[in-house]
Amino acid sequence: MTGAAGKRRNIVLVWLVWPLITLGVYQFVFWYKINREARDFDRRIEVSPGVSVIAILFGPLIIVPPFVSVYNTGKRIAQMQYAAGLNQTCNPWIGFILIFLFGLHTLYYQMELNRIWDYYGTPPEASEVNLAN
Repeated sequence: MTGAAGKRRNIVLVWLVWPLITLGVYQFVFWYKINREARDFDRRIEVSPGVSVIAILFGPLIIVPPFVSVYNTGKRIAQMQYAAGLNQTCNPWIGFILIFLFGLHTLYYQMELNRIWDYYGTPPEASEVNLAN
């Protein structure tokens, strides 16, 4: 089985620089991209990237949806690690807790995604990679 590779990103740029430069808009772009990468990497991972962004964007009005989206994204990254044949080091509970620490969940999740792309030798974005599981 094969999937599409995602993009290796600088964790500090994702967490701090781009959100500051874009006045927070990049956070939603990033969230869409990483959930789309999960779907494209392993077709067994069911996710609607748009719904994930809506949960983050409008969810604070209801309180619960952003937390569910962050937790589920962590689970998806762990599934991606398993599909790549890596140890599942991404823990969705750590991502959940890091929401409350300066929004460090984005830094943590991108670091975990970078482990996958490094394992594949940092392939070009959207190139085909073989899945182990």
